Amino acid sequence: MSELFLGHPFIAPVIELARQAGEAILPYWRADVGVTSKADDSPVTAADLAAHHLILAGLTALDPSIPVLSEEDADIDQSVRAGWQRWWLVDPLDGTKEFIAGSEEFTVNIALIEQGRVVFGVVSIPTSGRCYFGGAGLGAWRSDVNEAPKQIQVREAPAAGESFTVVASRRHTSPEQERLLDGLSEGLGELKLANIGSSLKFCLLAEGSADCYPRLAPTSQWDTAAAQGVLEGAGGEVLELSGEPFSYPARESLLNPFFLALPAKAVWRERLLSLARS
Repeated sequence: MSELFLGHPFIAPVIELARQAGEAILPYWRADVGVTSKADDSPVTAADLAAHHLILAGLTALDPSIPVLSEEDADIDQSVRAGWQRWWLVDPLDGTKEFIAGSEEFTVNIALIEQGRVVFGVVSIPTSGRCYFGGAGLGAWRSDVNEAPKQIQVREAPAAGESFTVVASRRHTSPEQERLLDGLSEGLGELKLANIGSSLKFCLLAEGSADCYPRLAPTSQWDTAAAQGVLEGAGGEVLELSGEPFSYPARESLLNPFFLALPAKAVWRERLLSLARS
């Protein structure tokens, strides 16, 4: 695969690191793993921590000058993070609730950030071995076990006879999001909803299986960065409701603002932004 990634030397080793983290997670899956709660009441398991420690060690070995912000080690003062020009943003096990429930919809997410923007992201699915990776200007790929990586691309509109597909979370919605979906339906016809967990929502858009992912409910920075890289590499974009590009500044809070993920050249782009602003 190396010839694909001459634009960035870190992508191939990070793909391997994400794969190894998935192998560290799987022994705990569907094994009645113990669950504890963090300060924000979100769940954490031994699988989250095993993947975190493996990724932290691997990224540090790759380049010890690049700091790491991980969901499992996020208590880093804003004044420290404000001095970072380049850093790793990691969710060692995205979709912990899905993992605990025995679902296959959990991922390992690793993104490289520079000046608040995603350089590239890797999203690995431990249960299947599938991996998505990409970044703006680098392209995007889906890799399956024992198969050559396949370049992926967003679709600008559904194929003839197909419904406009909106990706939603199984667990998180809001009245604002429901109103936005109602407004989209008025202009685009009946919507098909694709419910899927973790960062795989972005990946459905990136591979052209869905059209839009509006998120008007809470997320954290590590939930979105890696998959945003994949989507941007595939010709998509992630925007704040104002229409500004979605970025990762060193804010005091690590919670994201609401966002819209979509194909960058979608003909319905302005309609979506207008609905979001209203």
